[in-house]
Amino acid sequence: MVAENSAQRAHSAGVVAARLATAYPQAVCELDHCNPFQLLVATILSAQTTDARVNMVTPELFARYTDAVALSGADQAAVESIVKSTGFYQSKARNLIAMATTLVERFDARVPESLEELVTLAGVGRKTANVVRSVAFGLPGLPVDTHVGRLSRRLGLTVETDPVKVEAELGDQLPSAAWGDFSLRMILHGRRVCAAKKPSCAECVLEDVCPSSTLPTRPR
Repeated sequence: MVAENSAQRAHSAGVVAARLATAYPQAVCELDHCNPFQLLVATILSAQTTDARVNMVTPELFARYTDAVALSGADQAAVESIVKSTGFYQSKARNLIAMATTLVERFDARVPESLEELVTLAGVGRKTANVVRSVAFGLPGLPVDTHVGRLSRRLGLTVETDPVKVEAELGDQLPSAAWGDFSLRMILHGRRVCAAKKPSCAECVLEDVCPSSTLPTRPR
């Protein structure tokens, strides 16, 4: 039974991935960035706020602190004043400076590629590390944010609520080369169609395979 359920979920994940690829041909990260360092900074700032809000503050931040060396020597109050509107600005500013300092001291001012090394940086958990790996470096990484977790449960791909467990389950259901784009498309779909409070099921390309559809029951 366990093997059967796993096979069914893997099939469902494949269907979801294929349909989302058609709906969103370009799997894009909506955090503005030009290099791995900027993406790392932006992703740290994106905690508990929107990508749009982060994109409003990063132009000034990147103009003033162009790389890890510059950011490592930043005055925390100055960084706080730039990122304040993203929320939790004191801890975010502190983490950004600590992260940059570690990059300078341990990684020759470069962003490391491995998950194990990325999560040693201040303010970086698995989600942020997987964003950097998949988006900046094109390596296997399956970021699980609130959208990915919520949609995965609605679609019956998992019942887990812990992001690490969701990541593990989805990772087993999809080839590693597909992880990054799958996550990005799930995020886009969660923002545009499958909203948390009022999903637009009538507009959803996954409605006929979604056990959580709010439309009249039909054979699935």
